[in-house]
Amino acid sequence: MGTVTLNNGLKMPLVGYGVFRVPEGEDLAEAVKTAIAKGYRSIDTAQVYRNEESVGRGIRAAIEEGLVTREELFITSKVWNDGLSYEETLAAYDSSLEKIGLDYLDLYLVHWPGIDTNYVEVYKALEKIYQDGRVRSIGVSNFHVHHLEKLLKETKVIPVINQIEFHPHLTQEEVRAYCTDKDIQVEAWSPLMNGALLEEALIQELASKYDKTPAQIVLRYDVQHNVVTIPKTMTATRMVENLDVFYFTLTDGEMAQLDALNDGLRCGPDPEKFNFK
Repeated sequence: MGTVTLNNGLKMPLVGYGVFRVPEGEDLAEAVKTAIAKGYRSIDTAQVYRNEESVGRGIRAAIEEGLVTREELFITSKVWNDGLSYEETLAAYDSSLEKIGLDYLDLYLVHWPGIDTNYVEVYKALEKIYQDGRVRSIGVSNFHVHHLEKLLKETKVIPVINQIEFHPHLTQEEVRAYCTDKDIQVEAWSPLMNGALLEEALIQELASKYDKTPAQIVLRYDVQHNVVTIPKTMTATRMVENLDVFYFTLTDGEMAQLDALNDGLRCGPDPEKFNFK
């Protein structure tokens, strides 16, 4: 599986397993264990998903059954930073660790910049956790250029990741260019637009040409843009398919065609408007 090297030297898989909107429960724990058995090494959750306990059960079961070692995994969670103080952010990290049942996370993110929020203070708490060696890397999610500019002026540790909504209908060139300039890795959430992209005519045409699924075409598009991607599925066969994107290449022309689908269409909130309400 392909990896990227983050700005602190840590390696991260290019394709991970996402669990957004999957409820707490045994089905999720089993799905996480299955994903690990099928080859996933990166698992992405968040405080606000309210499923960290099930994710943790799946991870620990995989480790206990000898499917993987903890050191081989890359586990991400995110702090829901609505009005949190510095101290409350430190406590939120402890809470996530307790729910997941691990001694450390590989990546901890500020989930949203919000509007007129204290995301800088929250990120400073993440810096403290990182400097104390309790998390392997820290970053942000849904930050636009002006959010990043403010953060970099007022903090010391450059985020390793900016996790944003990214897909052919929302290519976010300005944000990606800024992140590239600052050595911040871009990661895509909702890469398949909750499945809506799978019906796109161009994507279906390319899937037919390469004898791949529409999802594989989109995930390959992410990989060729050097964007980490975290598709979600509860189906074992699709887990395998979503990982199998490293043995074919879209042409430059096809990448340009997919880029040309960009029309600013979002399936999630706009960071300029989202205020936790």
